[in-house]
Amino acid sequence: MIARLIRWSIANRFLVLLATLGLAAWGVWAVQRTPVDALPDLSDVQVIIRTTYPGQAPQLVENQVTYPLTTTMLSVPGARSVRGYSFFGDSFVYILFEDGTDPYWARSRVLEYLNQTQSRLPPQAKPSLGPDATGIGWVYEYALIDRTGGHDLAQLRALQDWFLKYELKTVPDVAEVASIGGMVRQYQVQLDPDKLRAYGITHARVIDAVRKANQESGGSVLELGEAEYMVRASGYLASLDDFRHIPLATGSGGVPVTLGDVARVQIGPEMRRGVAELDGEGEVAGGIIVMRSGKNALATIEAVKAKLAELARNLPAGGLSNGRTLCSKPPSLLARSVPALAEPCSGSSSTRRRLTPRPPQCRQSRT
Repeated sequence: MIARLIRWSIANRFLVLLATLGLAAWGVWAVQRTPVDALPDLSDVQVIIRTTYPGQAPQLVENQVTYPLTTTMLSVPGARSVRGYSFFGDSFVYILFEDGTDPYWARSRVLEYLNQTQSRLPPQAKPSLGPDATGIGWVYEYALIDRTGGHDLAQLRALQDWFLKYELKTVPDVAEVASIGGMVRQYQVQLDPDKLRAYGITHARVIDAVRKANQESGGSVLELGEAEYMVRASGYLASLDDFRHIPLATGSGGVPVTLGDVARVQIGPEMRRGVAELDGEGEVAGGIIVMRSGKNALATIEAVKAKLAELARNLPAGGLSNGRTLCSKPPSLLARSVPALAEPCSGSSSTRRRLTPRPPQCRQSRT
């Protein structure tokens, strides 16, 4: 058999050479398009349901949210295992499917069964599907630093949440941009119980007044002089004074009692349950890039780095061009696997010179 194959190859040298060139070309094409990742994605096909139930204890979350969801998801077609976890104010349900299941088909089936459980959940519980990613989809990190001290953590977090996050979501194969660190600004109303008692105003009445004051509504159209005028009531709260002027009741002599009369209204940070810090030098605000399931990690990282370099030129003025750095790194395993990814930061050359030669180590610690 082998002797006949050798004689045939010698007699048909052109065909053998042509087949060799074809195999070589196919090999080059395959190498150029082979996804590069530090760890192969061997995770199960899964869909995550996250339900926020603010201010509730884990046992209450388990009884009212996690248990109804897990029992309903047991009948999802193709589901192999359903796991539920209850935390303070949050519920996570993991639905694992059989190997070979299309992830987007699985998400559509879970969404169908999720609609069936809406009536069984508390009104304050808001379920949503997690990103179409796997457990090893965490491929990139970056941190916002203002070394001039002109911007605090709240301003850096606002820049991350309202500018960088939405821009990075446009990068192909990015499933989610998770914000970490910093301070999330919020309007805070601190009620004075003595003043509430004096005016005879309940806590529920204050909540209802604030909720009703922060909304807009329309009143159809009004025709005048062969022209239509749209009637609209604008009532969104945009400043501290808007909160202070919310009417709560009518006092003696017809004088209105406002929110500013019974409470202190201020802007403060949201309660945090963890921090993010960089290289042991202090707290930072930043984000985590999560890649879609089955995509090319190397191509996604390169696209994110290019987008960050583009966004670095659009950061606010005020000395930030020389003081702020967009420090970013891929996971260390992938950086060691592909040396070209080991660049410590992306941004202008003046920015990179401010950094130490070693790549930054961004990590999140929880309290």
